[in-house]
Amino acid sequence: MTQMSSRQFYFMPVILRQIEEKDNVPLAKLIREVFREFGIDKPGTVYDDPTTDKLFELFQTEKSAYWVAEENEILLGGCGIFPTKGLPDGCAELVKFYLSPHARGEGIGRLLMQVSNNTAISLGYKQLYLESFPELAGAVSIYKKQDYRFINAPLGDSGHHACTIWMLKELS
Repeated sequence: MTQMSSRQFYFMPVILRQIEEKDNVPLAKLIREVFREFGIDKPGTVYDDPTTDKLFELFQTEKSAYWVAEENEILLGGCGIFPTKGLPDGCAELVKFYLSPHARGEGIGRLLMQVSNNTAISLGYKQLYLESFPELAGAVSIYKKQDYRFINAPLGDSGHHACTIWMLKELS
């Protein structure tokens, strides 16, 4: 991995960079396509969350960050951290972690999670929380490999009441 600047990393030939305003439309499209692909396009999810259409603006929030992966200027996916309301002190939420179908299984998701974890640590977070669905078993498997553990109930107030999997990770 070569660091290009504090806002961009280059992995041949994939670039990881922080979100830009131009990413709003392709990211919203990608996220909704993933939700339709897995049959989780329902109320109470990111699918109908109005912030999905304005992710660049959302991630201007203090102590948040969102990373996108692109190859040849084609958006492959993204992953971020966000200080979701109601989370315990020192805890942020790992949010909007989605990959296009052709980017899965290539290690891009692992890289996005690593840079998000490192960003969370640099922002002073001690824990990361996430919400998911059984239908996203591939992602849940990645979370477990990254030392997330299942918890019995949701934390904070994400507004995504349809999620049925909640996980927490201690950052080191």
